[in-house]
Amino acid sequence: MHALRDFLSTDYGLMSAAVIAFMLGMAAFFVRYISRHIKEDAAAAARAGPR
Repeated sequence: MHALRDFLSTDYGLMSAAVIAFMLGMAAFFVRYISRHIKEDAAAAARAGPR
């Protein structure tokens, strides 16, 4: 309980929470971005047909 209190009430705890939130947001962005481009590339390859 003391660790959670430190995490949510100290400056270094809040900075850690901000960094964790930022990294999770960045990971979600990259997953969406890469997934979208994979789908677009697969669709373009399907339209192009076999070589």
